[in-house]
Amino acid sequence: MTVGDIDAPADPAGEIAGVSAYPDGIFAIDTHYVRPALDASHLVIEAGRAAFIDTGAAPAVPLLRAALAACGLGPEAVDWIYLTHIHLDHAGGAGALLAQLPNARVVVHPRGVAHLVDPTRLIAATQAVYGVERYARLYGEIQAIPPERLVAAADGERFALAGRGFRCLYTPGHALHHQVFQDERSGGVFTGDTFGISYREFDVAGRAFIMPTTTPTQFDPEQLQASIDRVLALQPPAVYLTHYGRVTEVPRLGQELKSAVDTYAAIARRHAGAANPAEAIQRALTAWTFAALDQHGDCTPTATRQRLLEPDMRLNADGLLSWLRRGP
Repeated sequence: MTVGDIDAPADPAGEIAGVSAYPDGIFAIDTHYVRPALDASHLVIEAGRAAFIDTGAAPAVPLLRAALAACGLGPEAVDWIYLTHIHLDHAGGAGALLAQLPNARVVVHPRGVAHLVDPTRLIAATQAVYGVERYARLYGEIQAIPPERLVAAADGERFALAGRGFRCLYTPGHALHHQVFQDERSGGVFTGDTFGISYREFDVAGRAFIMPTTTPTQFDPEQLQASIDRVLALQPPAVYLTHYGRVTEVPRLGQELKSAVDTYAAIARRHAGAANPAEAIQRALTAWTFAALDQHGDCTPTATRQRLLEPDMRLNADGLLSWLRRGP
């Protein structure tokens, strides 16, 4: 669903290279974080006004501007940047993008406000996970956001884009500062990392495969289960994942995701006493995920699976170990 030329003008209902066009004026823009089809920023257009949900990292900003222009809109048409949380693969480009959008404001969880005004601690925490050199390649320069252009969202608060409502709901579990946005027009929910990750390479006959993301440092399985239930209670026809794009069959995916969260926690507990628990947890997560893919009917070669999933398995293991060390 990604054909055409992003440099050529396109009707919002059409297709643009690097952009997946969905119903109701919703687009997933590939931010090219790490690899293609890993990380999406969603663009919503309503009556000539626009909002971004998550931005990707700072190097993605030219791609977001190009997609906006290809839809026939200038930077002045953007009213909102909605952030699901402040991890840099979701929000690292928010400051740089906002600097080019004269009318926009950023909606963020109250716990994230201080880190966007002064990203020093956020940068240090991310460098601790990825290392300084890889951090620089992935995230570029993080720009601070003026406090007057930030809106700390309340749980249940409604924001309007040309009259089209987006309701914010707090969803901890992946991170304490996580929130999702339900689009009142389509009924869809933009879930960040709360509803897991689902890579299109593993779709089988139109059926998606889903798994949790338990990256450091605030993973909590009980909170995440409750947050998944909160999304399911909305009965959305589709959810829009940062990793990656639109998925349907939401009740099935939600139940599979909840079961996987339980399995992840059990794997972490089982290997907590290993000589190298992070390595043991990662091996067990990989084995379980590959077996689940087999059951799903996926025929992706093992080497390709390993290439696509190794970064997630490593970060998930680190997040589970961090959770264990906090004393669940």
